[in-house]
Amino acid sequence: MRLQQPIRLRAVQPVPLDFLQCRCAPRNAFNTMHRLKNWQLFAICVLTWGTTWFAITFQIGHTAPEVGVAMRFALAGTVILVLCALRQDSLRFTPAQHAVFALQGSFMYGVSYVCVYHAEQHLVSGLVAVGYSASPLVAGLGARALFGVNLRPRFILGGLLGITGVALIFWPEFQKATGDRNTLLGASFTVGSVLLSTVGSLTASRNRSRGLPFWPALGFGMLYGAVASALLALMQGQGFTPPAIASWWLSLFYLALAGSVLTFACFLTLQERIGPGPTGTIGVMTPLLALVVSMAFEGFHPDVLTFAGAALALGGNVLMLRRT
Repeated sequence: MRLQQPIRLRAVQPVPLDFLQCRCAPRNAFNTMHRLKNWQLFAICVLTWGTTWFAITFQIGHTAPEVGVAMRFALAGTVILVLCALRQDSLRFTPAQHAVFALQGSFMYGVSYVCVYHAEQHLVSGLVAVGYSASPLVAGLGARALFGVNLRPRFILGGLLGITGVALIFWPEFQKATGDRNTLLGASFTVGSVLLSTVGSLTASRNRSRGLPFWPALGFGMLYGAVASALLALMQGQGFTPPAIASWWLSLFYLALAGSVLTFACFLTLQERIGPGPTGTIGVMTPLLALVVSMAFEGFHPDVLTFAGAALALGGNVLMLRRT
């Protein structure tokens, strides 16, 4: 019996499964995502999100921000849930589980992005990016308050360096915007988006700690975010007719598939590994790439403050991400 038991167990023991492993195809995007190293996940998020600031400008002016966000995450969430169904993941959840999916999605993919789109109607994308440089500290402080996560002095110092660096990059634009009513509105929407997205990020972290499946939570969360945005649009009497403009559609697909499906999968995978605080450093690095995009397509001209700020931001990220 001692010889037969391990043989019988090996015969019926399934291949080890985790929340990213497919039951029907051993080589797929889900497995590939989970095999990526931390720096690769980090790079994908920075490279993609760093260009979405510019892509959003193709959405503004053609549809209301609420409508654009709703269509973006409705498409992204549908794609993810279809992929989950194809790999035979269970999509049945209790009302309580749907409630936490809705909490995560409404904040992380819904109202926070509505604030971003509104902010870019009043401010240049660089200033909005500066606001997001506060994400690491806000997320870290939230994790400390809610989950008891320890914050090392090095992390706090790195966060302050990152904020200072990105602020230096866009300091000339801050000077131009002083006293402008649009600046006040844009800054208010930016602060709101940072706080709201942090609520969603911390909720996502708690959902994973409770063992909720990653991909269904991501897909349903995006759909709930789309619903929240659509409700805001309906309350304001906004129409949902998309414009017949190629650039709007191309930017929508880029924002939905690359800027939402791919990058949020990488972001939440990285957050599960290293925590919400360090993962928030992505919000410091993306403005640096947004700066390069502005130089290439929007006529931005760097100066000494630009390079000094870039050095400080990079140094801050090294401090926050460095292992003990």
